[in-house]
Amino acid sequence: MQKVEKTDKEWREQLAPEQYAVLRQAATERPFTGKYTYSTETGMYHCAGCNAPLFRSDAKFESHCGWPSFTNPADNENVELRPDTSFGMLRTEVLCRACGGHLGHVFDDGPGPTGLRYCINSAALDLKKE
Repeated sequence: MQKVEKTDKEWREQLAPEQYAVLRQAATERPFTGKYTYSTETGMYHCAGCNAPLFRSDAKFESHCGWPSFTNPADNENVELRPDTSFGMLRTEVLCRACGGHLGHVFDDGPGPTGLRYCINSAALDLKKE
């Protein structure tokens, strides 16, 4: 995957304020407010920062956590996992491998077959409908 590198000024010009806060500053949108939280439309979710394909809609499930949840990425090579100890918690952060944008976190309380719950901010995503 080709790396996307931009200056902070370029990111600010390209992204809406909430997208910038989430993708570039690791903010979290308020629960149950995101555009894709309840979406059942089919397609591929891409990174809102660089358009990398991240999650297929058939991997999305209703977790009742307040954010879109997926059992697995479309391609593991498109995401990067990193330990996150912010706020006194130990979590695993999910980032876009192409642009380094913060997507959300992954937890081990999801359904089969992976048992994982990729809890992703809607502001970090762009659904390309099928």
